[in-house]
Amino acid sequence: MSERRILNIIFALIVAGCLYGLAVSAATRPEFTIRIAILASPDDEDYAGAMAFKETVEAKTTGRVEVKIYASGQYCGGERECIENMQSGVLDIFMTTFGGFGNFFGAGQVFDLPYVFDDDRIAECVLDGPILTEFGEEVLDKGLGVRLMTIGNTGGWRDFATTSTPIRLPADLKGLKVRTTPAPFEQEFVRELGANPTPIAWSEVYLALATGVVSGTKNSVQDIVSMKLNEHIKHITTDHHAYMGAMWWMSERRWNEMPDDIQRAIEEGFAALKIVTREEPKRRQQEAYAAFEKSGGTLHALTDEEKQRFRKASEGMRAWYVRNYGSEWLEKLDAAVAGCAKS
Repeated sequence: MSERRILNIIFALIVAGCLYGLAVSAATRPEFTIRIAILASPDDEDYAGAMAFKETVEAKTTGRVEVKIYASGQYCGGERECIENMQSGVLDIFMTTFGGFGNFFGAGQVFDLPYVFDDDRIAECVLDGPILTEFGEEVLDKGLGVRLMTIGNTGGWRDFATTSTPIRLPADLKGLKVRTTPAPFEQEFVRELGANPTPIAWSEVYLALATGVVSGTKNSVQDIVSMKLNEHIKHITTDHHAYMGAMWWMSERRWNEMPDDIQRAIEEGFAALKIVTREEPKRRQQEAYAAFEKSGGTLHALTDEEKQRFRKASEGMRAWYVRNYGSEWLEKLDAAVAGCAKS
């Protein structure tokens, strides 16, 4: 056999091998890729929930869907950028807080009103009820391009935490500089209780507490312990003024590109995500409270009478909300809370 003949055979085998490899690759390549962006780190409940979603969807679709998770702001660096990426269809899934989404749809801040929910049971009952469906439809009707899939939790409950002055009554907050986010809603709430709201980026809170720029903050105990703020924070008042709801959104454009069976798998994925993101914060909250006390901190549990004073002192927030966003969603929320309290 001539040398040329041998080379032709080798070349043909190489081409055949490449074509086979491409065929196998095409056969095994997923039809759809779902990209999830979270701002939290991989040790956060948001990431654990995203992993539950990934495992469920990939198992239900037997290789047709690949879910990629981008943590710690790798995909987009902030809520506005991430939501805009969803609206354009570049990003598929992202989570916001109630307040964070309020920057896009102000009426959504109704879920962040102080002392609305008495406990986890009431909060979960309300957020699993028809008000969730109505709110999601309202967002779609506004043409915001994102679909509300479920509401989990991201950190438990917000409490007041201070460096030196224990907070037992609203009067104890008078004149204190309390760290808030830049959101007008957050600042107004602190102001309503007589404190001085001081907007500070989360990355700068540790230094602000260390240098006395602020005397307190309003965060979950998990955040306080994980960021080592308990090196300066010595008192936490477990007033639970806000349930730290996590609103999980999907790009409406991408949702509409998915066939019915993939949509069903996605919904099952979000059901698994909700379970994880609601149970993990409860477990972590208890661990964080224990770690806070072990570090020398003191927890102050309010009596029913003391908590009622905080409710009364912050009643002005309801009027503030109505002035800015109307009464429709506040009335719906009040009705949902009342219904869940009776159930």
